[in-house]
Amino acid sequence: MERNHTIIQFFEWHVEADGLHWDRLKELAPELKKKGIDSVWIPPVTKGISLEDTGYAPYDLYDLGEFNQKGTVSTKYGNKQALHDAVAACHEHDIHVYVDVVLNHKAGADETEVFQVIEVDPNNRTEEVSEPFDIEGWTKFTFPNRNDRYSSFKWGFEHFNGTDYDAMEDRTGVFQIVGDYKSWSEEVDDEFGNYDYLMFANIDYNHPDVQEEMVRWGKWFADTVKCNGFRLDAIKHINHDFIKMFVEQISQYCGDDFYFVGEFWKHDLEACQHFLDQIDYRIDLFDVALHDNLYTASTSGNNFDLTTIFDHTLVQSHPLHAVTFVDNHDTQPDEALESWVEDWFKQIAYALILLRKDGLPCIFYGDYFGIGGEDPIEGKKEAIDPLLYTRYHKAYGKQEDYFDHPNTIGWVRYGLPEIERSGCAVVISNGDDGEKRMNAGKDRAGEIWVDLTGNRTDHIPIEEDGFATFPVNGGSVSVWALPRENVE
Repeated sequence: MERNHTIIQFFEWHVEADGLHWDRLKELAPELKKKGIDSVWIPPVTKGISLEDTGYAPYDLYDLGEFNQKGTVSTKYGNKQALHDAVAACHEHDIHVYVDVVLNHKAGADETEVFQVIEVDPNNRTEEVSEPFDIEGWTKFTFPNRNDRYSSFKWGFEHFNGTDYDAMEDRTGVFQIVGDYKSWSEEVDDEFGNYDYLMFANIDYNHPDVQEEMVRWGKWFADTVKCNGFRLDAIKHINHDFIKMFVEQISQYCGDDFYFVGEFWKHDLEACQHFLDQIDYRIDLFDVALHDNLYTASTSGNNFDLTTIFDHTLVQSHPLHAVTFVDNHDTQPDEALESWVEDWFKQIAYALILLRKDGLPCIFYGDYFGIGGEDPIEGKKEAIDPLLYTRYHKAYGKQEDYFDHPNTIGWVRYGLPEIERSGCAVVISNGDDGEKRMNAGKDRAGEIWVDLTGNRTDHIPIEEDGFATFPVNGGSVSVWALPRENVE
């Protein structure tokens, strides 16, 4: 019997730049598997602009911590051999590895070039605010220390359609490059008029040579890292036709089991649905709308109607294409999309993604192991572990919802005969102490259920008709099931 699948995002923004992160993954792989985690999303493994770079300012996509570039051989997370060792350790424990892939831009060019641009309004990139003029831009990537190993492709201004810095005048702006194929892609998000340009030197996916090189790199990369899938960064900014083609080509090369999940950061469900339509549902998307609901619920206390927690979410409309999450490296405090789910609601939020039948849940390294940096935040492993245990051992079978009160909701998973002692009842309150009378099934009559979170110490008997009254503390979650001591 196939067990529930769970991903962990194995990094947060302030992971130490000690080159030991791949070693940490290798060491923790057996423990992750024991917890029921069978996939890891790892950060970008390619050389960035410095040792401290988290990977989202990519310099050389062919350097996995092998060449002395940007003042370092190792990336922030480790060298190439350590990466290979970590991936091998994951595979040894039947854990899939999904690598974060940044295809939108390049940073840290080796040389400047002089070329023509038109400046556009940053708040409306379709509005030109200058005639064509020359700038000196950081757009020439020659990778001298790699010396053509793996690829001889050199990047120049012709391979980009925009940049943000003019070295000639020492000023920033949004500069659209003039030349063949040069226009913002139409198949991108329409925020700021056109959101093709995000940062650094923006890759031009209208250029056939660029398309060819990036697909070739994708195949080389999957082969070299021996990963099981890609997490595609910032795809609302990348030509959607290219994303579709890239996914098709890599899937044909690597096999249909090669997994893709995209960061399409849109709060609007219709936009997500439209994107999935455009790419023929070939990838999954992170459920940003659900994260928004969880964040709003955490900041609203008992004013939030819990019966609406899944309204307008991807997991509700497209459950087979939704990767659910509570927080990530961008939503953590002081980062670009800060919307940190408050502490009191964290365990509730994880119950909402881990213990239901729909969506593929992804837990966040920062929530589980903690966040570093100047303002560290302690991990919530003790709060999340019982939920991981329940997901792996109990949360199976038909689901019946009791979303009938704005401050107290619940659901039952009836379990499966082939997974011994499976089945559970979940009750959540964002107000006062509460209870929910729910049906666990007549076949459970006489069983005594306990709260696996430890938030309550009651022993709840399942009555003859299969019903029981399951309590919950105010502002808390309780997960009722047969006790765990007899199960492994």
